[in-house]
Amino acid sequence: MSAAGRDHASATAASDVAAAVREADFVRLVARADGDALAAAGVLARALDARGTPFQATVARPFEDADRGTDADLTVAVGHGGPADESVRGRPASATAFKAVQELGVEPDATLALAGAVAADDPGAIPSAPERAGVERRPGVAVPVADLADGLAHTTLVHAPFTGEEGRAADALADLDLGDAVDEEDRRRVASLVALTVAGDPGATERATEAVERALRPRVGGPFETLGGYADVLDATARERSGIAVALALGGDVREAALSAWRDHADRAHAAVRGADASRYEDLSVLRDAAPVGTVARLAADFRSPEPVTLALAGGEAAVRSTDGRDVADAVAAAANAVNGEAVGRGDRARARIDDADAFVAALREAL
Repeated sequence: MSAAGRDHASATAASDVAAAVREADFVRLVARADGDALAAAGVLARALDARGTPFQATVARPFEDADRGTDADLTVAVGHGGPADESVRGRPASATAFKAVQELGVEPDATLALAGAVAADDPGAIPSAPERAGVERRPGVAVPVADLADGLAHTTLVHAPFTGEEGRAADALADLDLGDAVDEEDRRRVASLVALTVAGDPGATERATEAVERALRPRVGGPFETLGGYADVLDATARERSGIAVALALGGDVREAALSAWRDHADRAHAAVRGADASRYEDLSVLRDAAPVGTVARLAADFRSPEPVTLALAGGEAAVRSTDGRDVADAVAAAANAVNGEAVGRGDRARARIDDADAFVAALREAL
C-alpha cells in the first residue's frame, strides 16, 4: 500500500468554508483527534447551532473514518485532509474556524477558539481572541484544576519527575508550605518550582527549559481553571474519548468525565516516556511500546530526546516529531511507503500506520 495523505495543500480560505456552510441544510464536521481541531469543530458547531443549521460533529483518529450517523449535504474535514467537501486545514485550525464564523455573521466562541490555538502552541494566531474572551494572564502554571498536586501530576504540557506521580507532586508542593488560599505570590513560587525542577532534572534536554515556558503564566478563563488547562483537556479527550471530546467542545456538562480522560491520558503518556524501550541513532530517538504515541512523541521531543527527531511506536502506530525545524512528513511518508504502510502529516509532525516496526525504523533512518 502506498503512503497516503501528505498534506501539501494550504488551509482552505475561511471565506470558502463560510460560503459552503451558509448554503448547507445539514453539515457534518469531522475533526482530527487533537485539541486544536476539536476546538475548531466546536467553534463551527456552535455557530451552526446559533444559525439553526442541523449538524453532526465527530472525531476521527489517524487512519480511521469517523462513524457516519446520517448523510449530510456538506462534510467539512477539520484539521486534516480526509474525504470531505470542504476542509479547515493548517495550524491552528481554530484560527480558520474563528474567521469562518465571523464570515457567517456569527460571534465566534473566542474562549474555545483561543484554547484551540493554545493547544496548537500558537496562541497569537487569533490576535483579537484574548480581549473578546476576556482572559488575562496570571502567575502560575497552566492546569485545568484548582488542586495543584492533581494539576502538576496530570498536565501534558510538561514532563518532569513529578508528572504522572501525584504523590511526588504533592511532596514537591509541600516543601513550598502554601497557604489554604493560594495567592499570586504562591502561584509564582509554584511556577518557579516547575521551571527549576525541569531545569534540574538530569534526564532533561536543553530544549526542556524552553518547552516548559508553555505551561507558565497561563491565561485565566473558560470552563477550567486556566485556558492552557482547557487546551490540555481538549487535546487529551480528543485522543482518548471522542464522544466526551465532542460533548466538551459543544459546551456539554461533561467536566468530570473529561478530567478523568485527561488524567488517564497523562498517566499513560508520562509512564511511557519513562518506561519505553529507548534507542538512539544519528538524528533519531526511538521509543517503543510508547502509547499514546502522539503525546509521547511530543513530550519526549520537548523534554527528553537527545536527537532532533523523535519516533514513538506502539501497536502498529508511529508518531514522529522534530525540534530542529525540519519537515519530517516526506521522510515519514517515504518510510511508510517502503514498508507498505500509510502516513499523514505536515511540517514538524507526522503519523504512520505500519506492520513491521523494525523495518519502519530502518526506512525512516534512511529517509532522514
